[in-house]
Amino acid sequence: MPKQIPVYLFLGQLESGKTTFIQETMQDPQFDSGDRTLLLVCEEGEEEYALEKFGFGGVTVEYLTEKEQLTVENLQKLEKKTGCGRVVVEYNGMWLLQELANALPNNWVLYQCLATADGTTVKTYANDNAMRSLLLDKLRASELLVVNRAEAVNDDESRQLIHKLVRQASRRCDIAYEFKNGDVAYDDIPDPLPFDINAPVIDIPEDCFGVWYMDCLDDPKKYNGKTVKFLAQVCQTTKAGKDSFVPGRFAMTCCIQDIQFVGFPCRYEGYKALKQRDWITVTAKVAVKYHPIYQGQTPDAAGPVLTALTVAPAEKPVQDVVMFS
Repeated sequence: MPKQIPVYLFLGQLESGKTTFIQETMQDPQFDSGDRTLLLVCEEGEEEYALEKFGFGGVTVEYLTEKEQLTVENLQKLEKKTGCGRVVVEYNGMWLLQELANALPNNWVLYQCLATADGTTVKTYANDNAMRSLLLDKLRASELLVVNRAEAVNDDESRQLIHKLVRQASRRCDIAYEFKNGDVAYDDIPDPLPFDINAPVIDIPEDCFGVWYMDCLDDPKKYNGKTVKFLAQVCQTTKAGKDSFVPGRFAMTCCIQDIQFVGFPCRYEGYKALKQRDWITVTAKVAVKYHPIYQGQTPDAAGPVLTALTVAPAEKPVQDVVMFS
């Protein structure tokens, strides 16, 4: 069985500070794992790496700047060529994360994902539909967003805008503001959930499905063993697994072009009687366990898997598309 290779992923738009962030990380001797490191650069900016300042040896830099080069075969060749035991990726801000996920060899496992943003441009990007969509794509996978040049967003209105932007993508992504003098401030805006997580049956308001979906996906252990009740549409797909379907909703990230169907696999003996896209009210038990649908999304391919207790017909809501915030 091939050795698992941890992947450290750095995300952000061009000139957002990714190269500087990686350079500083590689200069830290504590980041030395003792393995050979492949530094895979998918975007060429103005900054160049100073390899002589790295805090350890055994680092090979490879450039992969054309999307057509992003294939399983090419990455496997680079693994063999460099003998790497881990990979650091500076990802192209204009490429979708799914394109990277499709290209990762099976033994490459996402270990850590960090994002950067430039405080002087992030608000402009947030208000542009196309760029906002690309930002949200990166934030969904990130554990931390570092906003450098934070002097430009050092006010409540800007912080609220960035907080809301991040929460549309993820409830687990932390936000750090880095100033020119080296000071760092962390986002402390509270995120109360719009439902009672401690109720015997967690009743999800019909317009809050997106919030629950993201929270459950980001922190599934919080819901492990709990019972939830929600309004959903039926999705019949073989990806759900044996005797299962996917109850979910169409959700919009920022614009109509970004609408996507999201939901969790749900085991239900009577699933065959459900019609595609019918509206239903589901009461289900949540368990966190392995499911093929999470392959490539989590290190152990585990995530929320539902078992339906009751499934009842329901009426279509006034707003059939939900938001993630």
